[in-house]
Amino acid sequence: MNSFPSQSSMSSLHFDPYRDSLDTEHPKLNVHDSVERVGYPTRSWSQLLAWSTTSLWLSEDPSKRKRYCRPRYLHGLRLAIIGIFIMLGIIQFISIACGIVLSFFPDEYDRAVHNWLASANNASTVDKTRWPTDISRDIVPVGCHSHNDYWRRVPLYSALQAGCIGVEADVWLFDDELYVGHTTPSLTEHLTLQSMYITPLVTILERQNPTTKFNKGGDSPAHGVFDTDPAQSLILLIDFKTAGPETWHAVTKQLAPLRDRGYLTHFNGNDVIQGPVTVVGTGNTPFNLVIANTTYRDIFFDAPLDKLVEAEQPDNNPQLDAALFPGTDLGQGQSGMPTTVTASTFNASNSFYASVSFKKSIGHPWPFHFTQGQMDRIRNQVRVAHQHGLKVRYWALPSWPRSLRNHIWRVLAQEGVDILNVDDLVDATKGDWNTGVFDWWP
Repeated sequence: MNSFPSQSSMSSLHFDPYRDSLDTEHPKLNVHDSVERVGYPTRSWSQLLAWSTTSLWLSEDPSKRKRYCRPRYLHGLRLAIIGIFIMLGIIQFISIACGIVLSFFPDEYDRAVHNWLASANNASTVDKTRWPTDISRDIVPVGCHSHNDYWRRVPLYSALQAGCIGVEADVWLFDDELYVGHTTPSLTEHLTLQSMYITPLVTILERQNPTTKFNKGGDSPAHGVFDTDPAQSLILLIDFKTAGPETWHAVTKQLAPLRDRGYLTHFNGNDVIQGPVTVVGTGNTPFNLVIANTTYRDIFFDAPLDKLVEAEQPDNNPQLDAALFPGTDLGQGQSGMPTTVTASTFNASNSFYASVSFKKSIGHPWPFHFTQGQMDRIRNQVRVAHQHGLKVRYWALPSWPRSLRNHIWRVLAQEGVDILNVDDLVDATKGDWNTGVFDWWP
């Protein structure tokens, strides 16, 4: 019976291919001949290879064989991970491609904004079968503030179409003109406070308050920009970027078209009379100039919420110090401030908002939810601001991931925050802030 040679007998075979290939005195033997000469049956190379592999595998320790299998599992895992990323990439590509294609077609939002512009700029083009005040028909006002509104596709009108009750304009004073933009390199000659906000608002409000045989004397107070809620005032937040005192006088002068028509919310020395537009100064707005006139004010202050809360502490001086800081241009809630801020410093007669940076005052919710300390801080700030008749506004809110952003919006609204500082107008005004499948995507 033929049998494979033992390992000891196989070790006696010695074959040096390098030496045999160079030594001409000893020609190489045929493999079959060499095997037969030592008394072994003839085997093919494939049989010998199979036998040697099997014998080595069986002679190995089982724990070593497991280690040989591990690279196979790792390789499969790598392929699975790569496949997942490829699928996500394909989905993202399809999403981007669809977005690009759809961007060439006007959506309902674009058409609505176009209607605002067409109706406001040329009343003769409006369908005569419609009511004269329905420029904002079906739009429900929502407590949101259009952050950096001048960056919108259509400034002012985009926010109004979404239903936001607040817009923001950063103004820079150069040569007696107020230009609107985020930085000085972005400023242009035609983008001014007058052209972007004052004149359009006058046009819209003139249409909302027509003089007809049915409305000869006009309404008192005048109707606001939202036809569904005529009493809702639009908050125009003006961020002073240049020197406070000089910018103050320029802003006061340019508000004349709204002031002369009685469209501005103002303090008459005793009460606050609400109008269709409420102007709030922030940035380098000097508080000492806001309160300088004790009988009439139509620019209100953006009070520092953190200082307002600190003033409630019992160890603070309850009397207002009449001496004012000489420093100006110190940023939101800092310019032209009294040396001592007390509980009576800010109230509805001189301020409208009580604002603070969410990031600095509350902090980032980790891990993606508010701690009890953060909730207590929010509730205390809301309580103090409302006691002074002011509206609470947080800026520098996290914007990503969207699930966290929506969670923050939902909590702030539930806790009584009056206005949300937002960049995404559509998501902010639709009110559905539940976590979605793709809310972790940018």
